Amino acid sequence: MPMGHTATAHAGSGGLTATEHRLANGLRVVLSEDHLTPVAAVCLWYDVGSRHEVKGRTGLAHLFEHLMFQGSKSVSGNGHFELVQGAGGSLNGTTSFERTNYFETMPTHQLELALWLEADRMGSLLAALDDESMENQRDVVKNERRQRYDNVPYGTAFEKLTALAYPEGHPYHHTPIGSMADLDAASLEDARAFFRTYYAPNNAVLSVVGDIDPEKTLAWVEKYFGTIPGHDGKQPPRDGSLPEIMGEQLREEVVEEVPARALMAAYRLPHDGTRECDAADVALTVLGSGESSRLHNRLVRRDQSAVAAGFGMLRLAGAPSLGWLDVKTSSGVEVPAIEAAVDEELARFAAEGPTAEEMERAQAQLEREWLDRLSTVAGRADELCRFAVLFGDPQLALTAVQRVLDITAEEVQAVAAARLRPDNRAVLVYEPIDADGAEETEETDANDQNEGAEQ
Repeated sequence: MPMGHTATAHAGSGGLTATEHRLANGLRVVLSEDHLTPVAAVCLWYDVGSRHEVKGRTGLAHLFEHLMFQGSKSVSGNGHFELVQGAGGSLNGTTSFERTNYFETMPTHQLELALWLEADRMGSLLAALDDESMENQRDVVKNERRQRYDNVPYGTAFEKLTALAYPEGHPYHHTPIGSMADLDAASLEDARAFFRTYYAPNNAVLSVVGDIDPEKTLAWVEKYFGTIPGHDGKQPPRDGSLPEIMGEQLREEVVEEVPARALMAAYRLPHDGTRECDAADVALTVLGSGESSRLHNRLVRRDQSAVAAGFGMLRLAGAPSLGWLDVKTSSGVEVPAIEAAVDEELARFAAEGPTAEEMERAQAQLEREWLDRLSTVAGRADELCRFAVLFGDPQLALTAVQRVLDITAEEVQAVAAARLRPDNRAVLVYEPIDADGAEETEETDANDQNEGAEQ
């Protein structure tokens, strides 16, 4: 039988509880009761993302997010979708740098079905993985790349900035979508080896949250997952550590068919799971989250030099997090004017820090966002998995709100002064193609690409 411990409400958890268990094959299980509504969420995180991929085989983690819905030994084709949706549930999966997750929200009486479905594909996907399903999902992923990245305005900005912010050879240098060339190069045997290595119970965390009977739920988990063998072939991800400061401003100009000039930048910030990361989150909320933020007030409302200005955070545990600046200019405004205004605001913030009113507003906003995630069974299941996989302790999800509220204005000012500097960012400048000077623009763009390739 699985081992576990009883639920205890931690200080700052708002009364939320979770119990942890581990099967003999290494699967970690987290249960959290919530009888407010007759639904249950199942969330399964595999400790595999794009950071585990090697050069020449990028995109495999994301490809598997799709292959896992393509059929298994007992469920063929689109059967996983059909069974869950036919039972009144919802489902999906996502891939990031650091993990791949799959999730269902079901009426309580259909919980056993969701657990069986997840166990079946964990234990038997290879029985259904063949050339036909591989080619089918390879084409789906390539079309997704075209629709979300290659053929939309600013679509490759995330990919370009990531490649600038993390040097060649770094495990976060490429994004989860992968390249077209690598997707084409991936073989069926590559996919099978990837699955055998990473899709094992001892490389996963399963959380079940909602209107559940913990004893019965744990018995179902043991019944369906307990016989799946573990796998010891996984290599640890490559070291993602980097200096705290980039030491220079990295810059690229992109000339494309975009509706407006844009300034985008990625600042290197502290790792997720640290107090400094929470302080940075508060800083970016003050500076660039919503219409009350400093950058919106300065650029959109006062100067009217931009139509949109935002500053958000990409939290990462295995590498420095990124502060993500995104400003779309007003008609006729040049990017240097925007950049000068941004630097002026960041310098002022670093020198003076946030006001008491800004701290209260930012922390209230972050508190609301956290509580929104924890208040739904699906959101809580996801956060319990996240803290279990990335930080080893799912209980940390239940006290995250309090940690944000404990951050001081001095800590916010300190992280802004240390990190939000011109020599600690990768910059992407978008210039629209000028119809009257298209020929000249295209030549310049080609030269820029050649220079980047030579470097």
